[in-house]
Amino acid sequence: MMIIERFIQRASIAGAAVFILAASASADQIVSYTTNSAGTEFVATSGGPITNGGLTLDSALGDGATLTFVPNTTSASGVPSNIDLGDFLLVCPTCSGAQTTQFDAFTFDLVVDDTTDNATGEFVGISTGGIVSSNSSTIAVDWQSPLTMGPGTTNVLTGNFGPTIFDKVTNITSIVAPNSGTPPGDTTVQGQVSSSAVPEPASSVLIAAGLLFLGSLRRTKVLRP
Repeated sequence: MMIIERFIQRASIAGAAVFILAASASADQIVSYTTNSAGTEFVATSGGPITNGGLTLDSALGDGATLTFVPNTTSASGVPSNIDLGDFLLVCPTCSGAQTTQFDAFTFDLVVDDTTDNATGEFVGISTGGIVSSNSSTIAVDWQSPLTMGPGTTNVLTGNFGPTIFDKVTNITSIVAPNSGTPPGDTTVQGQVSSSAVPEPASSVLIAAGLLFLGSLRRTKVLRP
């Protein structure tokens, strides 16, 4: 009985160590990234001109309006977590309550630079354009497949993402009206970063359940005459 008790005790300690190490790996892994990279820009538009290094699109008809992408210049995030990939800022100083401004169709390339793993990937969004007034906007960006980059060389432009995975939370980004949002006219492009090296929640549950079973079994052996 003493041999069995010692074996179970050692197994419990080893299992606890594995669980603690897994939790520590999840908490300590930080990924740094930026979307302020060459290639992040409006492209292939038939509407108004593109300025500001490819980051500002002018309206095609009606009152003057601009749609500008503000990159996330540098961020560090634990995994897994939701992240900000940048913001679209819609501005129309002379727009009234009526729908007075039109944006023609456009494409937007969003390059994500994973500075931790020294790798880059790209999300591509397509929009049919839309009509804008001071309090309304029909512009939406439809992000095309693939909506995931990493791990490794999956959908990579350069380098290797290693265990890191970037993905879009949703494939549609609806651009808010010039007087909506905080700050006004601001629409965040949402994404998520995770890692193939972090245990899945189900795995953690199984480990915890195993530890509880071993603990209960050990108590049974000790109490048995």
